[in-house]
Amino acid sequence: VLMYFTRSLSITTPEQMIEKARGETAYLPCKFTLSPEDQGPLDIEWLISPADNQVVDQVIILYSGDKMYDDYYPDLKGRVHFTSNDLKSGDASINVTNLQLSDIGTYQCKVKKAPGVANKKFQLVVLVKPSGTRCYVDGSEEIGNDFKLKCEPKEGSLPLQYEWQKLSDSQKLPTSWLSEMTSSVISVKNASSEYSGTYSCTVKNRVGSDQCLLRLNVVPPSNKAGLIAGAIIGILLALVLIGLIIFCCHKKRREEKYEKEVHHDIREDVPPPKSRTSTARSYIGSNHSSLGSMSPSNMEGYSKTQYNQVPSEDFERTPQSPTLPPAKVAAPNLKNTTVFRNY
Repeated sequence: VLMYFTRSLSITTPEQMIEKARGETAYLPCKFTLSPEDQGPLDIEWLISPADNQVVDQVIILYSGDKMYDDYYPDLKGRVHFTSNDLKSGDASINVTNLQLSDIGTYQCKVKKAPGVANKKFQLVVLVKPSGTRCYVDGSEEIGNDFKLKCEPKEGSLPLQYEWQKLSDSQKLPTSWLSEMTSSVISVKNASSEYSGTYSCTVKNRVGSDQCLLRLNVVPPSNKAGLIAGAIIGILLALVLIGLIIFCCHKKRREEKYEKEVHHDIREDVPPPKSRTSTARSYIGSNHSSLGSMSPSNMEGYSKTQYNQVPSEDFERTPQSPTLPPAKVAAPNLKNTTVFRNY
């Protein structure tokens, strides 16, 4: 019995998982072989099944009828390309450039050349390199104190590995530190000046690494009592200064309010002062009214004493001599009044 074994189309690249860093280029291999019976047109198709499993398989790039089509999947537009210029040679591999976390998923390569059909799947994992790593001391760097040395990357895909080293001085590290030299935190107990120096922390994962430096300077304890006393005195002085400012502002407002009230009272309650002219006139008028009832015998003495009491300043500032109204007296005294005026 003769047995005939026919060789059909097959993809020779094994299924595999590919890990790459974000921003890099991922090479997804897909090598195939044809059999003499495969006489149909060659069709090559790449599909993606995203990691979130919320979207069905979608075509990302296609070769059919001697033409290439790559405008199917918006998230990968312009970032997926065939690596070979001659796909008929048996190489359907692709490159995915500028990898993003959204590119994580299962990629499937399908090759058709009737009657042969074959496909293979590949897992693409996109990882983030450690970056932005910061080293710092959590606590007070004083002799006898407890504090922590911390190494924290800003980003980086897990799992992360840490490695601490002392770069300066050849002094041995404390035994208690040895178990923590591969962790992100070193707990320092009862610190001494011998711990001072420069330390490095290296963070690694499967796609990259990052490093930071730390300068540790363990110093004698500070005078905390003096610092506290100084702070209290400073606060008290600040309170006194604030009190003085408030007092001065309040006093100034009270003075301004008092001046406004006094000015208002003077304008409304106090009558205008009498002029000197009206004072002199009233003074002369009162004297004349009293002279009308005097006898000739005491006229001379009275006139000398009373008229001399009127201030000369008042008469000098009087614009004109007052006109005295005729005195209303009885008939027997008319003669005496006439004699006074002639005098």
